[in-house]
This record gives sequence, C-alpha cells and structure tokens, in this order.
Amino acid sequence: MVEYRAREAGNAAEQDGGGPVLHDTFTLDLHVPAAPGDVFRAFSDSGVRRRWFKLPGSGATYEHDFRVGGGETASSTFAVLDMEPQQLAYWSRYLDIVPGRRIVYVYESHVDGVLRWTSLVTVELRAGAEETGTIVTWTEQAAFVAPTGDGGDDLKHLRGGTRLRLNGLTVALAAR
Repeated sequence: MVEYRAREAGNAAEQDGGGPVLHDTFTLDLHVPAAPGDVFRAFSDSGVRRRWFKLPGSGATYEHDFRVGGGETASSTFAVLDMEPQQLAYWSRYLDIVPGRRIVYVYESHVDGVLRWTSLVTVELRAGAEETGTIVTWTEQAAFVAPTGDGGDDLKHLRGGTRLRLNGLTVALAAR
C-alpha cells in the first residue's frame, strides 16, 4: 500500500508554487589512514562522532542512537553577516548497518523550520590496497525540495560541505 502525505503548510517550495525538486547524486572516495573498524567507530561512537560531525553555528545540540531504526538529531543557530541568524536542524534515521563495512541512512536538512533537502546516504568501508588504511566511499542522493534560486549554489554547498566533513573525519581519527 502506498501512503501519500500532503506537504505541510509553510514549506518554501509550497509558498512559491511548489517548484520542481532538484535532484543530485554524487560519490566521494577518501583514503583514511586508519583501520576499517576504527573508521566505523568514528560513525558509531557518539563521542568520536562529535569531533567531526558538527553543524555550523552556536548553541548546538546533538542526540545520537546508532542502530537500525535509530538516528540522530542536531540543531544550532548560524549567524550570517548582515542577516538574521538561521536556525539549522538535522534529522536522520539509520536503515542498514553492517559493522565495519556499511552504513545506509536518510536525513533531512531544515533551515528556519523549512525542509530544504533530504538525502539517502550510503557509506562503504573497505581496506586500502596497501593494507594501511580504509577507503571510505560516500554516495549521496539528494532531493532539494526548497532550493535557493536555481539550486546551483545548494548543490555546491552540499558537495563542499560533505568534503569538509569527511576531512574532519580524517583529522578526528588522526587525533585518537
């Protein structure tokens, strides 16, 4: 059975006539100088995760429940020059977890209470060719339901932000 839900009032895409959803899929590969088990713990252990998974801004709050059906919530206030501060919110749910090998989850990103985009993310971990580290393959399928303008800057922001976050993962693992 398929269930349909109406879009909640107040969504920016609805307010401007419900423009088209902008889709993007990208894959990033990163070599991390740590064993696959250590990289997996950087995703699963909340203390380690806080060192590299962060929302920008101040007053951040985080809750993390790493199990299939569990997820993560995060929020913060982001001050932008010459603009009102933005309220950022993130929500995720884990769909598939194979310890040391794979994590599949969905997430939503909200700005000022408006759903901006949602994504399906697959993180795959495999031993590096030289047995000195892990290859992290991050594949993200995003749907921008309330893009800014033509959405081109949103796509660049998501891809660049993901790369920065993965760089933070490498730094967090090196500091252990």
